[in-house]
Amino acid sequence: MATLNKLSLAGLKPLWYLITVFCYFKLCFAVNRKHLNLSTAATNWYPAGATWYGSPDGAGSDGGSCGYGNLVSQPPFSSMVTGIGPSLYKSGKECGACYQVKCTKHASCSGRPVRVVITDFCPGGPCASEPAHFDLSGTAFGAMASPGQQEKLRDTGVLQVQFARVACDYSGKTIAFHVDQGSNPNYFAAVIEFEEGDGDLAGVELKEASSSDGGDEWRAMQQSWGAVWKLDAGSELHPPLSIRLTSQYSAQTLLAKDVIPVGWKPGGTYRSLVNYL
Repeated sequence: MATLNKLSLAGLKPLWYLITVFCYFKLCFAVNRKHLNLSTAATNWYPAGATWYGSPDGAGSDGGSCGYGNLVSQPPFSSMVTGIGPSLYKSGKECGACYQVKCTKHASCSGRPVRVVITDFCPGGPCASEPAHFDLSGTAFGAMASPGQQEKLRDTGVLQVQFARVACDYSGKTIAFHVDQGSNPNYFAAVIEFEEGDGDLAGVELKEASSSDGGDEWRAMQQSWGAVWKLDAGSELHPPLSIRLTSQYSAQTLLAKDVIPVGWKPGGTYRSLVNYL
């Protein structure tokens, strides 16, 4: 936190002070957080704005910009999802990250935190103008209300909330790879689903089965968009394919060995035997 200690805040307007401290904190946190483990219980709370979209009891949009499709309304997401402003979305790198949000300043707030997953992007309005903003599904927004007060809370407009980054918990599910419909023998892309712990990814690598053309080395995949990662191989890939993941928050690595089998198909979903602890 040395950067913060050197800041001179004298003469800064209150709003600019908030934005500066928030941004510098996120930067310092990103530098110093490596190899730390997230907890499922929130410890440090920060202020944000919150709105909701979609139907009152829905999952926001049908899928969202992270690429999870109709999974957002199914367990384990179960419509407890959120779009997020640019400061936390980070061009899709935070897709899959989990947060707790709670509200305490409205008469209909329960004060109890609820956990949500980033599955969408909110590009404008308060999402872009506030230091942090959650555009929650109607289901997630209503979950912050006291019993029977969901409708009144949803009538609020922009709600002031608190948020905290927490670990994702998918109740024993293993990581899955949903192969993009545009994939073919020379090009592989997949949505990566249900990463426990950090939830987000810093890097993804692919390795072919050993072959005469040297296809036994790890090759870096690129983030295509949202939670979709791709490799334009330039030549035919030799399955089974292994995929190695590096988490964003703590830099932990995980190997899904031979997870994409011989005979894989575009549109197929292939489940690994592993997940982060």
